[in-house]
Order: sequence, then C-alpha cells, then structure tokens
Amino acid sequence: MESEMRKKGLCGICPAGCGVEIIMKEEKLHRLKPMKGHPLGIVCVRGSHAEEVVYSPDRLKYPLKRTAPRGTASWQRITWQEAYEGAAHLIRNVVTRYGPESMAIYSGRGGFEQSLLDMYGTGGYDPICLNLLFPLGSPNTFSCSSLCNNSHRAIAPLATMGAPLDRLFPDLEGSDLIVVWGANPATDSPPANLRRLIEAKRRGATVVVIDPLKTYTAEKADRWIPIRPGTDGALTLGMAHVMIERGIYDRDFVEHWVHGFEEFKAYVRNFPPERVEAVTWVDQRTIKALTEDLCLRKAALLLHTGLEYANSGVQNIRAVLALWALSGNLDRPGGMVFRMPQGLPLQRNKIDPPKGKPPIGSDMFPLFCDLNRSGHFLEVPRAILEGNPYPLRGLIVLGSSVLTSYPNPERWKKALAELDCLIVIDRFLTNEALYADLVLPATTMFEITSYKKYPHHVCYRERIVPPLGEAKNDYLILAELARALGYGELFPQSEEEMLRFVFGRAPFSLDELRSKPEGLSFPPSSMVYEKYRLGLLRKDKTPGFETEKGRFELSSSLLKRYGYEPLPIYQEPSEGPLGSPEWAKHFPLVFTTGTRIQSAFRSQHLNIPGLLKLQERPNILIHPDDAEARGIREGDRVWVNTRRGRCPFYAKVTTRIVKGVIEANMGGGGILQPRAWKEANVNILTDLENRDPISGFPVFKALLCQVEKG
Repeated sequence: MESEMRKKGLCGICPAGCGVEIIMKEEKLHRLKPMKGHPLGIVCVRGSHAEEVVYSPDRLKYPLKRTAPRGTASWQRITWQEAYEGAAHLIRNVVTRYGPESMAIYSGRGGFEQSLLDMYGTGGYDPICLNLLFPLGSPNTFSCSSLCNNSHRAIAPLATMGAPLDRLFPDLEGSDLIVVWGANPATDSPPANLRRLIEAKRRGATVVVIDPLKTYTAEKADRWIPIRPGTDGALTLGMAHVMIERGIYDRDFVEHWVHGFEEFKAYVRNFPPERVEAVTWVDQRTIKALTEDLCLRKAALLLHTGLEYANSGVQNIRAVLALWALSGNLDRPGGMVFRMPQGLPLQRNKIDPPKGKPPIGSDMFPLFCDLNRSGHFLEVPRAILEGNPYPLRGLIVLGSSVLTSYPNPERWKKALAELDCLIVIDRFLTNEALYADLVLPATTMFEITSYKKYPHHVCYRERIVPPLGEAKNDYLILAELARALGYGELFPQSEEEMLRFVFGRAPFSLDELRSKPEGLSFPPSSMVYEKYRLGLLRKDKTPGFETEKGRFELSSSLLKRYGYEPLPIYQEPSEGPLGSPEWAKHFPLVFTTGTRIQSAFRSQHLNIPGLLKLQERPNILIHPDDAEARGIREGDRVWVNTRRGRCPFYAKVTTRIVKGVIEANMGGGGILQPRAWKEANVNILTDLENRDPISGFPVFKALLCQVEKG
C-alpha cells in the first residue's frame, strides 16, 4: 500500500503563492487541496495538475552545452562548474569586444518568484527586471513588461495620480456597482477576485463587464457590454461627455483636486454618445445608462491589461481612471481605494544602474525606460541586427518564451542567431534554447526555499520536494553566475543566507515564520478615505496627489515633459475598419488575441497532457454570421490571414464574440507542444511596428484579418 502524508505550503505552479495542503505519495507531490486559514487558499485548474508539471518528462534536469549550429537541438550534458565557467567566459568575451552595455538579461513570467523580485530588482516600477548585470556595467535589463502589464500598472496611473495601480484596490465588499473592464477574473492567477465578485453579486451589487468576448465572468454578470476591440478610449470619453454635459460629476473633487479639467471638458465635447456608438458599437442608451450608474452608485473597478494593446493604450487607461475620479469613486467606500501603508519591514537588495550609455530603447520610449530603470525589449532586434543605437551581442533569457510571445518571430529568430552569447535558464526546453550556447535547468517553486509577500501578509515557502535531477533555484543560478563573474558578494549565495538578509529587520524570527504555514499577518492601521485631503499620498505629507501639480492630472505634467499629449486622447486603431478602410476591404474582420484559456498561462503548460485535454487545439472564436458567410462550421480547420502572414486554427462558432471580430488563442508555436498548437504561433499575424507611442506595447487587440476554411 502506498504511503500518504500531507504538508502545508505554497503552490508552486505560478508566482501567486496560493496556500495549499499538499498530499504526498511515496515522498512525491501527488495533488493539492486549498489550505484553510490562508488568505489565498485556492487550487486553480493549473494547480490541480501540479504533479504532471513537476514530474513532466519534458523537464530540464541537467546543464546543457550546444554542440551544433544555432537553431538545431543538439546538446552535450555538462557539470554546473563547466556551465558557470562557460557562461562567464562567453559574457567576458562580449564585454571585452563590444563593451559591457552589449550584454543584456531578459526575464519572463518564470522570473516572478519573490526572492528574484526583491534581491535582483532594479528599483524601478517594473518589478521583474533583474539587476544582475548592473555591476558588470550594463544598463540593459528587460522583461515581459515590455509588452504586458506596465501600461496599466505603472505608466498610466503614475502619469495621472502619481501612484502605481497596485496602490489601489477595488472595494468590492462595499460597492453597489462593479465594472469589469479589460479583465477576466476567472482566468487570473489566482482567481481570487472572482470569488469576491460572485459574493458581491450575491449581496446585491450589479456587475457589468465591458469586453468584446462574453467571458466566464461576463456570463456571471448582470450586464455584458460588447465593444469593438481597441475603442475603449472612445467609450470612456463618451461617458465623460455625458457626465460633464449633465453636470453629474463630483464638482467638489474637480474644483479642489483636479488639474486640467477645462481642457479635458473641451476635448470630450468631440465624443457625443451618438458618435461614440458608431465608433465602439456600444448603443448610446447603454453609454448614458452606465454613466448615470457610475455617478449615482458606489462603483468599484476591476481593470487589467486588456486596454493596453491598442494604439492609445496608455491614454485609454488614463481615461478610465478619470471616470472613477470624476464620478466620486476614487478613495471612497465601495470605489477604488488607496491602500493603507504596508507595515512589514523587509530588506531588498539595492544596486543602482551603471552610469554610461543609456539602455536600449530609451531613445524611442524614454518614459517607459526611466520609470522602470530598464530598456525596452522590442528594440532588441534593431540593436542586434543593425547595431542601433549600439550593438547588443549577448543575452541571458530567464523563464520566457520570446519566440511565441513577441510579434514577427522570424525577425527574432534572425536576431538570436546573430548573437555571440545566448544563455537560457528555464524548466522546459523553449524555442530560444535552440539558439542558446548554454541551457541551464531551473526548478519549479515546489523545489525551492523562499518566501512570499502579499498585502499585509507574508509566508515562508518551504521546499516540498527535492529538485529534479540537477535543476537549481533561479535565484541561486543567478547568484552563482554573479560569483563566476567576480561579484558574488553582492548577492547572498544560499537560500538561508538570502532569507536572513530579507528578514533581518523583521519583527519576528525566521523560526516563527517557518512554524506558521498560513503565514503571518500585519494588518494596516484603520482605513481612512480621501487620503489626498490628509497628506497620506505624498512623500512630503502635504494634501494632494504625488504628481507635479499635486492634483489628479487629467492633463499630465509627466507626459507633457516627455513630449507626449498630456490629455487622455483617443486614437482610432491605425489598422481597423475606420483607420484603414482600404485594407478592411481585403481583411474585413477585426482581429484580437491574448485572452487567456483556463488550461495554460500564455505558452506555459501546453505540453502537459492533463491540461491539454481541456483544450487540445488552438481555437479562434468567430460569430455564427461571420462563420456562415465563409462556409465555416464548428471545429473546422481555418486559416487566419493578416497583412503579415497566415496561421492555422480551429473554429469555435459562438455568439460569445462580437459579430465582425475574431479572438485567436495565443501561446502556440512552442517546440514541446503537440502539432496543432506548434503550428499556431499567433505572432506570425501580429505587427512588431504597430505600437502604442508611449509604452511601446504592440497592438495585439485591434488589427484586421480574414478567415478562410482550411
């Protein structure tokens, strides 16, 4: 009979840090159950397949050295000592020949683990860029924030109210109205807000979802407002028009705490509801009714990355934030509330960027680079292939699948093939590994000792199972690589040393933290609202917001200083039915991609059999009318064509998508995936040049396409 035991700990399937009870069999992880008493006691679909992920035969277990030309899978197993010596040799050669700025590091979702964020952070608003090469003299650190999350988390809110969005939380428990915009809590990792949303609805709150796709969250909502992708900014300005014309905005807040209202008021006159209806496909009666509800009720907002991927992505998000401020729902009960200060003193490793040449991308996207203390990764192919603004010759990639995540994968392949040094750190073999000189095996978070921070809470992350093969904690790989480069003293060289550094000033011992699987809480002081009146939002403790004008800036001083339009203007999608009418004759459907599926996270887990059973093939969602016009039926293999290329998918014919729009699954194209997914790299269809001028993000959600039966 198999022996079975239970442990309490943290899920290691993603960085969220959900509290779980781990059922072990024969000293191996078997399955997970939610941990009672933990603030995130959740097991999601992906977590329920943790055993398959941890013990997948595809896991990388040993350091590998390339033995054939770039682009081919031919490897030789080596020792860790050989790997570190080889990596240091490659890096030093690049630095000697081209200068330290010609070496770079890139971190993806695999780099979200807490100790990486705190010990290798740059001190900017991008928490996942790594400072590993700063002591070497290179400013070139990049992350997946070059195409995800940074617009809505950092750039837009900082330019508008002087604080990142994670300083706010939606008071769902106190709200009468909850608007879900550019988000789908059902596929969040973790889906914590979905539980809060359902409970709020049960309590009597009205839930409204604005989305081109009727998501699971929209199905649970009271109202689904379908919208043409990329036009959210027009909708927000139309709502502001109604708010101001009817005089139902918060006049006191505007008078005392808003900068730029008169300019904004003049601009939104251009967006009467009847015009906005024609642009967004949202009925003007719906626009008026939603605006009235927003101004008359306690309204919370669940906002995520969906609005980022349009030509005016940053400005769209700023306009949404403006609606919550003007309607009287900013830092008030039931609205969007600023958090009280965090009371847990944890130490972070601080290493400043080197002085010298600026990071790659700062000439094109200076605000992005300055706020994040990083470069912009979408400019890397230009630096490798053209030497502009200077040559980039070496790259470390940690926990990412660049070739399935970024537009124009062929250009990225060409760039990777030209490098003098490419080092990949990952749990599984990625497409980038085919071009790498060295591939270093990383552990899952079930195999490491670390910690996890939450708002007002902290947990010890106990190692649940030993590392597979010779795989190592990402943190230790970087620390030991720093030692091989001659500055290991800057980074604690063991997990225990790292923990003692981080918690060196904490009001508890490590032993106390280890003894509490559910973690330790540090409740903030009692909530107070309208903190801008009390000097609680500014470093100098004076009333107002942490902006240049000290107010909520509809006209942004920060954007103006960097040469951008200061008002939250709307830009029609440049590749859309109105922006490109001639192209729309050939590509009549609006193309959008990036919506998460339950069984995977982007390209992760599309090689895990149990999760693949939930969706074995990459789909497009297409409206029945659009399908019928093309002779397409449910399950048909189809080709999606854009100006850039064509890609095969399978048709899911459904009224859950707006007529005239398709949604294409992303994440395909990986070398470990089954054939159907491997053939469907959606970024063959997207555009490396069509981008938001402020963030530099690609326009993933407002392009044009045609679909034909395969």
